Amino acid sequence: MDELRTAASPHRPFSRRQFTAVAGTAATVTALGPAAAGEAVAAPAQPQHAPAEPQQAPCPPRSTADWATCLEVARALLVVDDDNRPLVPTYKKILGSGLPRPKTKGAKKILVIGAGPAGLVAAWLLKQAGHDVTLLEANGNRVGGRIKTFRTGGHEQATQPFADARQYAEAGAMRIPGSHPLVMSLIDQLGLEKRRFHLVDVDGEGKPVNHAWLHVNGIRVRRSEYAKAPRRVNRSFGVPRKYWDTPSSRILRDALDPVRDEFSTAGPDGERVDKPMPERVRGWARVIQRYGDWSMYRFLTERAGLDERTIDLVGTLENLTSRLPLSFIHSFISQSLISPDTEFWELVGGTATLPDALLREVGDLLRLDRRATHIEYWDPDRHDDQSQVRPGGPHVWIDTVSEGRDGKVVREEFTGDLAIVTVPFSGLRQVQVRPLMSYGKRRAVAELHYDSATKVLLEFARRWWEFDEGDWKRELDAVRPGLYDDYRRGKAPADGSLLGAHPSVSSGHISEAQRAYYAANRWAGRDQPEAAHIIGGGSVSDNSNRFMINPSHPVPGSKGGVVLASYNWADDASRWDSLDDDARYPHALRGLQQVYGQRLEVFYTGAGRTQSWLRDPYAYGEASVLLPGQHTELLAAIRAPEGPLHFAGDHTSVKPSWIEGALESGVRAALEVHMA
Repeated sequence: MDELRTAASPHRPFSRRQFTAVAGTAATVTALGPAAAGEAVAAPAQPQHAPAEPQQAPCPPRSTADWATCLEVARALLVVDDDNRPLVPTYKKILGSGLPRPKTKGAKKILVIGAGPAGLVAAWLLKQAGHDVTLLEANGNRVGGRIKTFRTGGHEQATQPFADARQYAEAGAMRIPGSHPLVMSLIDQLGLEKRRFHLVDVDGEGKPVNHAWLHVNGIRVRRSEYAKAPRRVNRSFGVPRKYWDTPSSRILRDALDPVRDEFSTAGPDGERVDKPMPERVRGWARVIQRYGDWSMYRFLTERAGLDERTIDLVGTLENLTSRLPLSFIHSFISQSLISPDTEFWELVGGTATLPDALLREVGDLLRLDRRATHIEYWDPDRHDDQSQVRPGGPHVWIDTVSEGRDGKVVREEFTGDLAIVTVPFSGLRQVQVRPLMSYGKRRAVAELHYDSATKVLLEFARRWWEFDEGDWKRELDAVRPGLYDDYRRGKAPADGSLLGAHPSVSSGHISEAQRAYYAANRWAGRDQPEAAHIIGGGSVSDNSNRFMINPSHPVPGSKGGVVLASYNWADDASRWDSLDDDARYPHALRGLQQVYGQRLEVFYTGAGRTQSWLRDPYAYGEASVLLPGQHTELLAAIRAPEGPLHFAGDHTSVKPSWIEGALESGVRAALEVHMA
């Protein structure tokens, strides 16, 4: 621990974040041995396919990865081949017209494990090409992976989730960037209806107004007001004077712009234009080589020079707090994408209409309720001992087990010439694979970091976030005369007696346990802010709800709506996961009330849904959110085949947690096995 002591100030102990950053550096030195300590060692061998490039880092500091590896990660991020030619046009063409003619004729017997978007697309393309495909899915109820819509009906025939059967809400993927060409093309190809997702709230004419709330450090302010006059909020964090009048988004943008300069240029209007492709690849490679081993916290302190109070401000308002210790590269890509400048879309009827449409194409190939427990494969190119593998016949054997939903467990074996494995590595870790895969692959399966994410969704009989004060008075006085004024004066009872009190709320959904939790855990303060009067968008708070997102559009025929009352990641999500549902919903309602006021309780139907992706028995986590260094250390092994085993899923792309990354991987893997 001497290296940790010398790095700290002798007069001040480490903060948690400082300890994480320094301990990570020390651990890297220990793990990497004499090279990291400055001793001369032989340079790592370059992949044979990599073109000649400068071998030195652009400038210190730099990661431990060599230049060829950084180029490989940059090309994966930009989806280009080894000659820097874009692959997306080819992938779009394949999605539209099918796989190209293979080198050798004849259909192959192909197993696809996992019916998320990657597996569905791969199976669809291979079926179109004439192969004998079997699609295996562990879940006995549905396909789609982390595309999951709480709804009535659908292919999964789920029970009615909300009091109003017309309502639906997203447990997983809910917004689709217009900058993602494959998913946008597939949506059009499948004839699905899309509409704008309002990341920023809009008025009745659809114009952005940014009137949702920020509620931090006891201060409640409209986001538009904060953008104009941030001093009160910023000073509440104790930031230096030079940041008093600078909005958090601008502080973060200014910190990240020098990195963006590596691969893009800013015009006089501030709009950024990407550099030509070869230069863009090298620019991203420089970013990866320089910061690939860094966390976002290290970047903000060492590179951007921000103090801890300013990092607290930026982390809280710009959704960085929970992931400050994780990879800078991952957070940098996310911050570049999720911004008010990005055009987002949603699917009418829910995101699950996408796997619904794909299922119609591959339903005859699908075997639900088949969890892979053992994968055995024969690799003719391996020269080590494969004596335990069954000789002859197929090259892949997959043993599966049912979940025993009908009272009996069913075991079934499937065989094929090749297999595409789309199972998250956090789940593949539980599958026995023989013979042992390469060390690099096994390390990736064991170490790839998966984050947690938890959503709590609450149904309301009226869309109160769209109300003005006149609407509030009319609706509250319909419960009983004078109730509107009682709420405004803080005299309305807070014992749960007004939960679901509005005449529009159907009875039977608010349990006694919910009422008990609500009454026992009510907030002492009952101040009543003005009506939100917004459509879509969402608010930010430093309470346990953190991020609250309103529906962008009403459901036809319904006067109510479902609010994403709490959306959390990492440690913030884990704190919700310890609560059962009857406690989780009243806690989420309480957090909404802190931001929007107590009076919304009268519209609460008692119906809610919640999704913890870490506790999901098929997802094993929200997505792969990489640790510092994992892009350069693991990515090549994550994507590489192991004999007849090929790998897909968003975790094999540099767009984890996005449908686009899953589609990229599904097309890539289908092309690999088709051309094998």
